[in-house]
Amino acid sequence: MINLKKLGLSALAGSLVAVSAQAGEMAVTGAANVTYKEGGSGSSDSIGTDKDVSFTGTGELDNGWNFVVSTTLNDAYAVSSSYTSITMGSMGTVAFGADTGGVSGGYDEEVPQAYEQTSDGQQNSANIVGNRMDSNMIVYNSPSFELGMGVNAKFGLEYSKSANGTAANDGGTATDNDASTNVSDQFGRGMGLGVTLSYDTLSFGAYGATRENLTAKTTAQTTAVIGNDKRSDDVQGVAFVKYAYGPVAIGYSAAYHDSGLSGNAVASTTAKTVGEASGYFDARSMSIAFNVNDNLSVSLTETNDKYNPQSKVGAEREVEQDTTAIQVAYSMGAMSIKAYNMDTSNPGYDEDAEDVSVNEIALGLAF
Repeated sequence: MINLKKLGLSALAGSLVAVSAQAGEMAVTGAANVTYKEGGSGSSDSIGTDKDVSFTGTGELDNGWNFVVSTTLNDAYAVSSSYTSITMGSMGTVAFGADTGGVSGGYDEEVPQAYEQTSDGQQNSANIVGNRMDSNMIVYNSPSFELGMGVNAKFGLEYSKSANGTAANDGGTATDNDASTNVSDQFGRGMGLGVTLSYDTLSFGAYGATRENLTAKTTAQTTAVIGNDKRSDDVQGVAFVKYAYGPVAIGYSAAYHDSGLSGNAVASTTAKTVGEASGYFDARSMSIAFNVNDNLSVSLTETNDKYNPQSKVGAEREVEQDTTAIQVAYSMGAMSIKAYNMDTSNPGYDEDAEDVSVNEIALGLAF
């Protein structure tokens, strides 16, 4: 993006507070989007606007380490995301923040696309992997290093003491976990690990995460043998492979999400919420993208997302949610025009739900 404004921070240090930094600057960047959308489950045609402004401060410490402090505000002047990171030279980067995407942001739905991920048209389980550690966490990202024979690697680690996706701003604390109130509070600490390997234009990545299940065991579960214990921790994972040859890029991604909850299986004719229904979700995505030229690109993505209740009682059956996305994007410097059509069968993992077709056209401006 183009820097709108820069301020020398070193000149302000004397009048504000002495900091151990050599120099610093503040950059303001932003973007505005106007979208026209039609279709969608339970929604009408609409014209929407989105304006985000990011304030990013950077500087260098006495020992050569660099830091970044960034906050993005949305239309309502509410914090959309914020983070603080310190890059420790060749030792990697440590970051803290809220709604940042954490480590999982570089792995979920990581297939070539001209515009949006398929979850923009219809939510899927692959998009949910790791999102409970987007806030209230500490992240370490390693630098890229060579393994030999042209293969490069990097990895990321994240930890959250209260992995419920709630930010702890202004020196406060995240919302307490209380397993007696609702499903979203039934989980405690979380950890995630992501690893990426690359060779020329071929790349492979895998991410896994787990969260403590705080739900109290029933008497039957407490006395049962380990193999029959119905309570288990939340386990999530995703892996992808991408390859580019000239203007063509192809990709495949597989994701898994098991909340570890028991007794919350939902009938096949009822909508499900990922992370709150028991059983597991299993998603697969394949895509191909083509750069027609430096400004124009198109893509086709197929996502199959299966819900398995791990129970065949009554109306509890396996349901597959399928989404097909056709996308196009054209850029002209700071302006872009993007569009997609996404068709979904069994939206919400509900076999009785009507198929959904969503069309979107967006005009974007960046500064």
